[in-house]
Amino acid sequence: MPSRSPLRLALAVNPTAHAGLGEARAREAAAVLRGRGAEVTELRRGSASELAAAAMQSLPDADAVVVVGGDGAVNLMANVLAGTGIPLGVIPAGTGNDVARLLGVPLASVDDAVTVLLSALEEGPRVLDLGRIDWAGGHRHYVAVASAGFDSRVNERANAWRWPRGQARYTLAVLRELVSFRPIPFELVVDGAGMAQRAMLVSVANGPSFGGGMRVAPGARADDGLLDLVVVRPLSIPAFLAVFPKVFRGAHVGHPAVELSTVRSVGIGGPGVVVYADGERVTGDPVTISVAPRALAVLAAPGV
Repeated sequence: MPSRSPLRLALAVNPTAHAGLGEARAREAAAVLRGRGAEVTELRRGSASELAAAAMQSLPDADAVVVVGGDGAVNLMANVLAGTGIPLGVIPAGTGNDVARLLGVPLASVDDAVTVLLSALEEGPRVLDLGRIDWAGGHRHYVAVASAGFDSRVNERANAWRWPRGQARYTLAVLRELVSFRPIPFELVVDGAGMAQRAMLVSVANGPSFGGGMRVAPGARADDGLLDLVVVRPLSIPAFLAVFPKVFRGAHVGHPAVELSTVRSVGIGGPGVVVYADGERVTGDPVTISVAPRALAVLAAPGV
């Protein structure tokens, strides 16, 4: 029998992810993958646009692109790979790692993550939907959740701080934002029907979690051709504080102020509304979010 050709993998690295964890995990992942017989081309560049361009150039010679980093780096590569049929794998090395959770990739061990990726390549990749965000200045895909409202204000605040690092910065920003946050008068268009809705939060979910495991849409599936719309209507600060921790378990579902529905498209606008997706700032312009069915091949654990 002819010998089998080794797997050819492009390893796209965000070395600054999670205070340098990205670089450490990239070195470990490259060594483990090579030790298991794969040919690995490591991609490191000085900017996101340069890394995306390098990944694009690698596609003709790659069986898969594996991202070492957080959700922002994964989002970058998902936009490169959308519609190409070349699968995306993830070695989680960020703060949130919600796409890795969606794919069932272990968060703590590079060796275990590599095992999932190689098994998925052996069995064949899955194909998932993506969310697509369109606005006057362009468009962008996302894998997990797009959101506007309280969480976006928290991200805006946290991103302006240099200290503390990691999850502590996000938690502190939550507490600080609570002092001044007021419900936002959103202008929504849900599957073509316009409505005005004051809300604390509007999320459009392709996957179940954002913000490092907050299960905002616990029933969301990334392969059903639909998006899950979550609207949190106005709450007092004490009531919001009572509901907020439940999101990590998905136990906010059923609360009278929480409305969930499945949709195909959502328009979002309103004063001061900023949209984030996969933890990254997208735009402060009005957007239309729709589902892009079967847009991305991924390396996922079985049964997720």
